[in-house]
Amino acid sequence: MDSIQTIDRKELLRDIERIVLKIGTSSLTREDGSFNRGLTEDIANQVAKLRELGKTVIIISSGAIGIGCEELKMASRPREIPLRQAAAAVGQNILMQEWMAAFKKHDLKVAQILLTYEAFSNRMTYLNLRNSISALLEAGVVPVVNENDPICVHEIEATFGDNDKLSAMVASKVEAELLILLSDIDGLYDKNPKKNEDARLISTIEKITPEIESYGGNPTSMKGVGGMRTKIEAAKITSISGCHMVIANSAVSDAVIRIMYGEDIGTLFLARNGKYRNRIRWIILSKASGKLMVDRGAEEAIKRSMGLLPSGIIEVTGSFDRGDIIEIESEDGVFAKGITDYTSSELNKIKGKHSDMIEKVLGYKNYDEVVRKTNIGLL
Repeated sequence: MDSIQTIDRKELLRDIERIVLKIGTSSLTREDGSFNRGLTEDIANQVAKLRELGKTVIIISSGAIGIGCEELKMASRPREIPLRQAAAAVGQNILMQEWMAAFKKHDLKVAQILLTYEAFSNRMTYLNLRNSISALLEAGVVPVVNENDPICVHEIEATFGDNDKLSAMVASKVEAELLILLSDIDGLYDKNPKKNEDARLISTIEKITPEIESYGGNPTSMKGVGGMRTKIEAAKITSISGCHMVIANSAVSDAVIRIMYGEDIGTLFLARNGKYRNRIRWIILSKASGKLMVDRGAEEAIKRSMGLLPSGIIEVTGSFDRGDIIEIESEDGVFAKGITDYTSSELNKIKGKHSDMIEKVLGYKNYDEVVRKTNIGLL
């Protein structure tokens, strides 16, 4: 098993200054379906203490749909997307009022930020997002982020998994050093603790291996939609971003403060040594518009930090323009993402051909490489 038995958490987390804190639906909702106001007040209290220590916190808050369902007196959580969107539109407003009231007791202001996945795929939008969050933090404001459910065109929560992935994306974009996921579970176990008495809580994970992924299983909570699988996916994102991640139970008293002081609470996923440059990280985490299937020679060249030549392309999938993000796939699966310098229609004409043939086939040539080495991020 790729886990570490001994790690000095106090030493590891001592100098961390920027924290992203995600609170799941299961934590913000009581057993009877009502809103857990005590938790928002408890979180506000802990965040205020962290700010006194010179640390900044960004909150990712789920719960809008649940609150909306309660407010609209829906008998159960609806499956239909329009009804979910309606519940989210009603619930989001109430959710922010709750956060405002909780932080007002500490003379702290909050700012609402609603995001969709597309915000991370457009580099200019992403840079603006990072700058606006930084400006809010410098002004002493606590940003409260949620997925923009009312206008989400995909099935709500399918994209981000109860905001697990969203929180990891935000942590990556704002260069946070720690992401804490609070839920109704203690952390990652090697077996389902609800079915196996001998299930063991894993304290620290250095690398996410197939074995670790197998522990993800199915969703562990009926109230939330994320489950452990999406939390492991979130850990993959934070890992390449140089950000540590902790999964912990929101029911633990002063969990966030105690985690920051190095107590062995929950499961700690360690960041990789050395993080990707901002641009490469953006490429890796952006939504792809298409896919290129390449041969083994092209795969080996890319892995040796070379660009992709048209001769190495076997198949082009999807419709995309120059400057779009595409996945690069071999027989073993997707191994890289990059920014293409040619459209999908152009690539279909020059795939498998030598670079000298590009101008003859198209009547012009942008570059010898269809994806330059500086625009490729290995997964």
